[in-house]
Amino acid sequence: MRGQEECAPEAKDEGAVFMADEAGTPTTGASEAGKSDAGFNIEEELRKLPGRPGVYIMHDERDDIIYVGKAISLKNRVRQYFQSSRNKGVKIEQMVERIRRFEYIVTDSELEALVLECNLIKEHRPKYNTMLKDDKSYPFIKVTLGEDYPRVLFSRNMKKDKSRYFGPFTSAGAVKDTIELIRRLYKLRSCNRSLPRDIGKERPCLYHHIGQCNAPCQGKISKEEYRRSIDEALDFLNGNYAPVLRMLENKMNEAAESMEFESAAEYRDLINSVHQVAQRQKITHGDGEDKDVLAMAVDGGDAVMQVFFIRGGKMIGREHFYLRVAPHDERSAILSSFVKQYYAGTPFVPRELMLETDIEDHEVVEAWLSEKRGQRVYLRVPKKGTKEKLVEMAQENAAIVLRQDSERIKREEGRTIGAVHEIEKLLGVERAMRMEAYDISNINGFESVGSMIVYERGKPKRSDYRKFKIKSVQGPDDYASMEEVLTRRFRHGLEEQKELAAKGMGNEMGSFSRFPDLILMDGGRGQVNVALRVLDTLGISIPVCGMVKDDFHRTRGIYFENVELPIDTHSEAFRLVTRIQDEAHRFAIEYHRSLRSKGQVHSVLDDISGVGPTRRKALMRTFKSVEAVRDATLEELANAPSMNARSAQQVYDFFHAENIQPRVTEE
Repeated sequence: MRGQEECAPEAKDEGAVFMADEAGTPTTGASEAGKSDAGFNIEEELRKLPGRPGVYIMHDERDDIIYVGKAISLKNRVRQYFQSSRNKGVKIEQMVERIRRFEYIVTDSELEALVLECNLIKEHRPKYNTMLKDDKSYPFIKVTLGEDYPRVLFSRNMKKDKSRYFGPFTSAGAVKDTIELIRRLYKLRSCNRSLPRDIGKERPCLYHHIGQCNAPCQGKISKEEYRRSIDEALDFLNGNYAPVLRMLENKMNEAAESMEFESAAEYRDLINSVHQVAQRQKITHGDGEDKDVLAMAVDGGDAVMQVFFIRGGKMIGREHFYLRVAPHDERSAILSSFVKQYYAGTPFVPRELMLETDIEDHEVVEAWLSEKRGQRVYLRVPKKGTKEKLVEMAQENAAIVLRQDSERIKREEGRTIGAVHEIEKLLGVERAMRMEAYDISNINGFESVGSMIVYERGKPKRSDYRKFKIKSVQGPDDYASMEEVLTRRFRHGLEEQKELAAKGMGNEMGSFSRFPDLILMDGGRGQVNVALRVLDTLGISIPVCGMVKDDFHRTRGIYFENVELPIDTHSEAFRLVTRIQDEAHRFAIEYHRSLRSKGQVHSVLDDISGVGPTRRKALMRTFKSVEAVRDATLEELANAPSMNARSAQQVYDFFHAENIQPRVTEE
């Protein structure tokens, strides 16, 4: 049942720009799907692009991500797509025609842009990214800290174990050279022996004899001394390259002065390898944990909060939120308010929040988030290392958004959250932040389907869209079909709520357990009464209104509490209701069309018991048409490839049900 009721997400709700309402709640100011070009001037945004490395993300008219790319200079690279004089190729030209808006994330290096590009492509699978990269393209340096005598290894995979990983890096050769250098400098083992179990069991390897290993396998170095060597190697990998680089440069110069040019070249190559490894990135973390990174930019009464999403140790996306603040509000107070409001409304809480500054009620918020997640949640303020750099990167991106996008965000606010507030005021309801709309589609009762779409904060949330194939209704009965859809949707939601409560996860929200603030029906009194009857039967109280159309099938008004309320056709509320109604209709028709297309390739032979794909193909190859199969004798059917007497009789009986010939009997 659930497989038919739920649909795969149409698109990620990615790249949204959020604003705050009068109460300070983070709210959306992004353009809704299908209209994303209305508030986005591509020429104007191209002029704002920074000449910095980063990743750019292209969206189509439905706000789906269709391409992700990296750039050394965002300003130069993104502009190239929109220059008519360039020979871009057919695929790129087709993609550019579909672009309605773009966004970008500024990074500190081309390496970070490359790794982030890979993460985003794997997460969103954009239509025009054909050269999908894989993790195996990026090597790591692995230090096996879970062993008594750790090793420094080359690794293609990053696992959640006791080892520590550095990378990923772009050059496998540089990584191998660096590992070799570390082993030579700190005399670390490279063998696979299990120590201390195998100490003294075999002779030391060649590396010990040439002075590149201290032979812990022979007990020639204590565990404590070996660990000090590992700590020095970790210090090197953590970024303290200066002493090693000075040593290598001195040896290179000495070799050059002694006319030993081959040795000097080897030292030069080692220096280059260290420099490549020294180009660290912070887009991927070795701990494999889920984190959110929060940082902001503030300018007077305006603020933008940037949230980076790290899932499974990889940065996979971001959102930015626009807030109205008092000019003298402290950053910690703004951050605390945002954390409470944002995570109160999101079903997922990561294991760690990395904040730009600490908040006053740190312990209380941490305990609340831990209870919401069902596991311990940590609020941390990084002070050094890559985590601090990642917070700084989020802060820098927030500043870019505030500086370049604030005016556009303000213009778009009225089209989304402003329209929601107008609807709330028109209906007299306290809240309509999450709205669900329903529609039925069929042709004379054939393949009746129902659609459920979701709008949150004035924009579509496609990950929550659902499709329903009508099961219990025969013929074109829209009221009965709608009753079935609503009953299945809310009954499933109640069951999901009970299951979550039984598991002690009552604060979590599943796909059906999250109920809307307002239900919108595609129709007037009849459809509204159907919805109210279903809700009353299930003991659920949710406001329901109808989206009424005129004789020309255009939105006319809203039917609520037995009254058709007039609505200003020039208002943002009217435009939002129209968009919701059109989207519900589009989604239902799209599903119905897909079922019709599947039905059109259905063969009558598929309805015969005992005839599977192999026999159906054999019959069509032998008789060329369904009519010829119908006219064939029992003997002819039995002699066809893949057929036997029993299956031939089943085919014959199917076509001659009203006048079945006697079975073949032995003479």
